[in-house]
Amino acid sequence: MKAVFAALAANLGVAIAKFVAFVLTGSSSMLSEAIHSVADSGNQVLLLVGNKRSRRKRDEEHQFGYGRLRYVYAFIVSIVLFLVGGLFSLYEGFHKIQHPEELSDPTVAFVVLFAALGLEGFSLRTALKEANRSRGKHGLLRFVRRTRQPELPVILLEDIGALIGLMFALFGISMAVITGDGRWDGLGAAAVGALLVVIAVFLAFEMSSMLTGESALPEDQIAVRNAIAATAGVSRVIHLRTLHLGPDELLVGTKIAVAPNSSGAEIADIINAAEVAIRAVVKMDSVIFVEPDIFDPQRAASDTPPE
Repeated sequence: MKAVFAALAANLGVAIAKFVAFVLTGSSSMLSEAIHSVADSGNQVLLLVGNKRSRRKRDEEHQFGYGRLRYVYAFIVSIVLFLVGGLFSLYEGFHKIQHPEELSDPTVAFVVLFAALGLEGFSLRTALKEANRSRGKHGLLRFVRRTRQPELPVILLEDIGALIGLMFALFGISMAVITGDGRWDGLGAAAVGALLVVIAVFLAFEMSSMLTGESALPEDQIAVRNAIAATAGVSRVIHLRTLHLGPDELLVGTKIAVAPNSSGAEIADIINAAEVAIRAVVKMDSVIFVEPDIFDPQRAASDTPPE
């Protein structure tokens, strides 16, 4: 959430400055960037609301809790706000290309754009610092695709998109001033819009995957399987399935093989020991279901869900 608060503070200040610059210059690129910053601010507010609502306690209607609400709100961010900002910027850009106007005071636009670059750079630095705590040796793109936390991918792509968008706007305004042709300003606005749409589509696919239900990371699945297999009384792990109930909560369902002559009390002890072993390697809240069985190769093959 630290990255979210940093991005929100930066975007609110930048949005106000960009709107002032638009009023003074009439620049479509500045208007597109202002809408971009407003959309980003709305994004952060939605992420904060989703995070707060996901903390509600379990109830009879939602017996596994509300953790996946964070995915829902992140999906809304990608679909609604990014696309609204992107489509508006595209419209404004094409309108300015068809009906070009001369910029009245480009100096103000340049000052605001360079200030915005500094603020967005600070926001991106904060997001990268938070991401580095969990991404390890993975590259940034691989981290975005692997992580089960919806906020950091959104903030990272927002900040990267904001910096690229500012460069587009800076290029469009600069060319409009140099050539005296206002269509360059419209082109800069359209480029900002296209960028937002691309980011929206990418994020929509990522968030829809989280909403559908993603398993634990491969290395976490291996650790859980090994912990179960090493539990006294477990002869083998027949199958294991995991599902993120939210970014910080994992559902673990496993069927284990026990000795045919095990008593009910012994089986109960094995199950309890397996649960303890799982919780020792899973660094988040877990809901665990362990089913004991007598291993039969033919039955296990038909009983195991497809990979």
